[in-house]
Amino acid sequence: MAHFPRSDPQAPALDQASVSSSKPREVPDPELDGFLALLAARRAARTVEAYRRDLERLRAFLGKPVLAASVDELERYTAEMRAEGLSAATIARRTAAARTFFRHLKLIGSRADNPAAEIALPRRTRRLPRTLSAGEAERLIDAAKGTTPRALRDKALVELLYGAGLRVSEAVTLEKNGVDLDERAVRVLGKGGKQRVVPLGRQAAEALRRYLARGRPHLDRRRRPELFLNAKGGGLTRSGAFLILRRLAESAGLEPGRVHPHLLRHSFATHLLEGGADLRSVQEMLGHADLSTTELYLHVSDRRRREAYFAAHPHAKRKS
Repeated sequence: MAHFPRSDPQAPALDQASVSSSKPREVPDPELDGFLALLAARRAARTVEAYRRDLERLRAFLGKPVLAASVDELERYTAEMRAEGLSAATIARRTAAARTFFRHLKLIGSRADNPAAEIALPRRTRRLPRTLSAGEAERLIDAAKGTTPRALRDKALVELLYGAGLRVSEAVTLEKNGVDLDERAVRVLGKGGKQRVVPLGRQAAEALRRYLARGRPHLDRRRRPELFLNAKGGGLTRSGAFLILRRLAESAGLEPGRVHPHLLRHSFATHLLEGGADLRSVQEMLGHADLSTTELYLHVSDRRRREAYFAAHPHAKRKS
């Protein structure tokens, strides 16, 4: 059992920097640096950066390497976050980052326990995903019109996001050979490197066919493997996809700030369930590891059905 010295009651108090907004104070922490380097070899850069921010905030609070944290110190850290009014989701995420780090330390034998595992997480209220109505989705797709290479790309992108429920990261990293138009299917590399095959609707397949035949060849100046290319011939980025959807939303008369790639993924799942698809199939198409994540879309469908009932049935209409 690894021994960690108790803090000296006569020692000066820890420099507990602001948990949420201050810049973390530099404290040498080779174990943390090693953990982040290992993580970088396995996870996406954005994920690694999120772990780095959360763990460096904890290190700044402690004023010493995270390795040496005690349960009491982690409880004070959690109390500090609550006092600052941080959301339950943020507190849970930061605690989860600490748990993962200490789990890593146990695996390599640098620590015998996981003090973060003893920290009670705040209850998180799961918000129902927002979605487009079927009519709004059609308006958004119809706004992607034109015959220029970029217009054909935009049409194919919005059809794929809504027609296959892809995450934006999956769409922009999808390679040209990942689409099988004859079988009307797309092979997606999802979270954790897991592959899944998602069927394509007729309209999505046709939009992709036109883009590949008459749009992408004019954009492909660098012989890139990605399916979606930008105006300079490079791979389309996440921010580029966001901007395309905002522009289309404005043209469709929708609120631009409300429309983003994940909204189309939510709409894809909700509209499938409303149309009678079974939950397990939707889970597989979305690439969810946990069925409970997919079940949220059932609640959206139930809510919409109730709203439609109260709005339409003569004996159910609510009095104003």
